[in-house]
Amino acid sequence: MTILCVRFQLPPMYEAALPGLLGLLEEFTPVVEALPPDGALADLRGAERYFGRSAVELAAVIRVRALARYGVDCVIGAGPGPMLARMALREARPGVTCAVSEAQALDFLAGRPVAALPGVGAATARTLCEYGLDTLGRVAAAPLSTLQRLLGARAGRELHEKANGVDRGRVVPNAVSRSLATERAFDRDELDPGMHRRALLSAADEIGARLRAVEKVCRTLTLTVRYADRSATTRTRTLPESTAHSPALTRTAYGMYEALGLQRARVRAIVLRAEGLGPAEAASHQLTFDPVDDRVRRIEEVADRARARFGARAVMPGALAA
Repeated sequence: MTILCVRFQLPPMYEAALPGLLGLLEEFTPVVEALPPDGALADLRGAERYFGRSAVELAAVIRVRALARYGVDCVIGAGPGPMLARMALREARPGVTCAVSEAQALDFLAGRPVAALPGVGAATARTLCEYGLDTLGRVAAAPLSTLQRLLGARAGRELHEKANGVDRGRVVPNAVSRSLATERAFDRDELDPGMHRRALLSAADEIGARLRAVEKVCRTLTLTVRYADRSATTRTRTLPESTAHSPALTRTAYGMYEALGLQRARVRAIVLRAEGLGPAEAASHQLTFDPVDDRVRRIEEVADRARARFGARAVMPGALAA
């Protein structure tokens, strides 16, 4: 077990502490991958040899230091690769690290639904379930040719390997500064989907304006919905093209929200994060020859100039003005 997946239990609106907590992990290993808004992967292969302690023992030290320095507890999963570490995290609880060794991988995975596997979306899970492949144990036992016929050659091979505990993923060091986030916390736990969508509209509009202000575009958008019971759901979607266009960000955010299928969920906060930032000058834009789209983009430019001169609330979507 050499990979840790750490989720810091950050209070709402306290995401600014994440860079410092990543620095804490970097005291043990330089191979740290940020998983905003509140997590990280850490490769401890070198640290185990250097400190003469196992990854689970180092996880206990990390937990104590996070509490002592930042007053933040964390839950930690450990595994031989990023996939198993992420899945172990779901079984962990504060104070106890859930560790899955390579020898335990098949037993750990066997009874879990296919949707529990990172990278398996709702459409893929639905296709597999239609053929009776509803657990990872059944997927692991299925012939490779069957999976490739259902999902395609590459996707079928990758799913077969993951279901059998083969994890070819790696921890890719990155910087939290390569993302940009905003949070909308409700005064009370909110049941109204209309208020959820209003918060999404506000967050996407702000993200777009901030991206354009620093002449950046984003490649992916991540939505985190925090609930009254302190649990959370996170979804990430890759945009058709890198953009800072607020309507495009809003459509994607709405799509991720609708895909959650929430029914009377008590939502405490909504976090929207733009990731994979790059320079706007290097981004390409597919011409639509749609006069409405061109007009919206020109209006967006005028609105940005007005905000720069008169403040962020000088121009806003009509749905937020009430």
